[in-house]
Amino acid sequence: MDYSMFDTLLQLPLFQGLSLEDLTNILAKVKLQFAKWKAGTTIARRDDPCNQLIFLLKGEISATTPAAENLYQCVEHYEAPYLVEPQAMFGMNTRYVSTYTAKETADTVSIAKSFVTGELFKYEIFRLNYINIVSNRAQTLRRRLWTPNNGDVGERIARFIANRVERPYGEKLLKIKMEDLARIVNDTRLNVSHALNAMQDKGLVELHRGEIAVPHLEDLIG
Repeated sequence: MDYSMFDTLLQLPLFQGLSLEDLTNILAKVKLQFAKWKAGTTIARRDDPCNQLIFLLKGEISATTPAAENLYQCVEHYEAPYLVEPQAMFGMNTRYVSTYTAKETADTVSIAKSFVTGELFKYEIFRLNYINIVSNRAQTLRRRLWTPNNGDVGERIARFIANRVERPYGEKLLKIKMEDLARIVNDTRLNVSHALNAMQDKGLVELHRGEIAVPHLEDLIG
């Protein structure tokens, strides 16, 4: 492995803070599975067991997360470097909650759970990085649960979208019927339609049949 690959691995969230010597020792013991994915290829599927850590090294992937009974779906995009659902490896439910697809040609490296628990957890920095990532996601979710979902219909729509994605910025896509969205935000279909069209006039969303595209979520939620 060349030094550029070492540099790439050291930029990944779980390896940050490790020395080059530590990483060299890890790579001598841990088996890495490198893969290249064509655009449109599924990397990990919802409800599949999470028995490995998947790191996105290069490219961009899409995560599609359906609601119960597929009433709606949220699509979010992640650029490298990115770690796919580390929280799914442990706990009561050890299956992916989203389906991950290569948006463009993407490179990943995977590490089996047995190597994570048997070797990587021996390094304190790795353990702390892992705990921090999972804790930050849990704390973010808790804050969202206690955020009042009030305001006018436009603000309620924006908050609904923001509460169902991992990152409060960047491109998002909500696939939902207008009448279902109206029911969720507790308003009429006509008011929801007027609010969405007003957002579109401001360049905050793009409306398509059964879809609401958000170019920059940070602009929508202010």
